[in-house]
Amino acid sequence: MPRNFRVGLTGGIASGKSTVANLFAALGVPIIDTDVLAREVVAPGTALLGEITAHFGPEILGSDGALDRRALRARVFANPAERRWLEERTHPAIRALTDAESDAAVGAYSIVAIPLLVETGGGDRFDRVLVVDCDPALQIARLQARDGTTRAEAERMLAAQATRAARLAAANDVIHNDGDIGHLRDQVENLHRGYVSAAADVRANRAFS
Repeated sequence: MPRNFRVGLTGGIASGKSTVANLFAALGVPIIDTDVLAREVVAPGTALLGEITAHFGPEILGSDGALDRRALRARVFANPAERRWLEERTHPAIRALTDAESDAAVGAYSIVAIPLLVETGGGDRFDRVLVVDCDPALQIARLQARDGTTRAEAERMLAAQATRAARLAAANDVIHNDGDIGHLRDQVENLHRGYVSAAADVRANRAFS
């Protein structure tokens, strides 16, 4: 059976991805959050968590037996080989669960929220890539207000991600999140109408192919 129409939603840190996802959800669009799926694939009792624990040792587990994500990040952050080992196991599992949830979604299309879509080169898995964009100075201000980070810490977080230019180059559609919520809602509603129409066209073409 042909897969459902999918829109990959991404953007830099503190760009407003969650707000945009919530606005689509309010229109009845199924939202698949890969951050949530990333936790599900390594939940206690899963084979993948057992494999990760065997590789890194029990110190990457919390007292409740769940993965201590902070401890694991500390192990792989400065070790590219270990990070690749981890990604080679977690990314396919997350992709498989994303595909399953997308295909089970009820609606004209689904939104898949992937913070690192550009960094992982996953754009070709989607019918459209939607980037939430804003001025980097605004991202820094939001990070400082939201997380209490210093300006230097916020700048380092931005520098660790894909550049603004790289995200925009990967985009089919862009939402500009530099105004009020009304402006944001108008953009979401316009795109929603376009995605519903595009999804119907794709279904019709597949039916006659």
